[in-house]
Amino acid sequence: MSRTLIIAMLLGWSIFAFAAEVPDAADAHEHVAMAESASEEPHADMDDGERMSAEDFIASLQFQDGTINLPGDIASIRLSEDFRYLNPEDAERVLVAWGNPPGNDSAGMLVPRHADLFSPEGWAVIISYEEDGYVSDEDADSIDYTEMLHNMQAETDEENKQRIEAGYESIQLIGWAAPPHYDSSEKKLYWARELKFGNEEENILNYNIRVLGRKGVLVLNAVAGMSQLATVETGMQEVLAITDFNPGNRYAEFDPDVDEVAAYGIGALVAGKLAANAGLFAKLGVLLLALKKYLVLIVIAAGAVAVRLFKRKSS
Repeated sequence: MSRTLIIAMLLGWSIFAFAAEVPDAADAHEHVAMAESASEEPHADMDDGERMSAEDFIASLQFQDGTINLPGDIASIRLSEDFRYLNPEDAERVLVAWGNPPGNDSAGMLVPRHADLFSPEGWAVIISYEEDGYVSDEDADSIDYTEMLHNMQAETDEENKQRIEAGYESIQLIGWAAPPHYDSSEKKLYWARELKFGNEEENILNYNIRVLGRKGVLVLNAVAGMSQLATVETGMQEVLAITDFNPGNRYAEFDPDVDEVAAYGIGALVAGKLAANAGLFAKLGVLLLALKKYLVLIVIAAGAVAVRLFKRKSS
């Protein structure tokens, strides 16, 4: 399969895209043909339109060490020896070099120090910030994540009927690769899902971190193969520990007199990605080709859409 994943259409879908008609089989096969016709060789376009090798491209990136203040000074990451940071501009260059369309909105990227960005084993953490308001954690202790998983699986199984009829591959939520865990003292949430796309031999790992703040949620996502679970989990647990909101943006500083409250809670942060937005994934099936890292943007885009959809429904 091709290393390139065409996701321009995915990033442009509206909040209510899940309600639209699933594309027909002809459209699905057209997208497959487009993806499979792309070059297998990693490359990057220079400003003058010429191409550089993957090695030269990586050498041109401005990796940062130390303590990183994210855009807007909302949060900081105290980098260890295991990770380096790319600012939003360089993160954009990487995402475009991976085959994604330009115009990606992120707060940067964390890259394992010894990872090869263009290797199938390479992985990175895409950072973003969702300023939807203060997310109450009152429901955290009452959530039954086993029941939630079963509901999510049932809904995605139902959606698969439409995917297959339209000529798309099925998407199966196999289970938790790491069950959801919320640290009420640190206001940090993490979980990981195991996903299977069509007949792909290796299942996909989607590892999620959410850090709750005064006015929104810091989102950190990683996508890799399930064979990398141990490596990614170790890395993401480290990321969890070194990421915090800066003074003025912390959860404990919430002021009910001036700050907005999000119309969703902890449960929606986890379930919303597949449950509230299953129809969006109905359109992804055949496009999920080759390198798993391309799925990061899909996960981020789907997550943002799902949470906003949940908010709109609640209001």
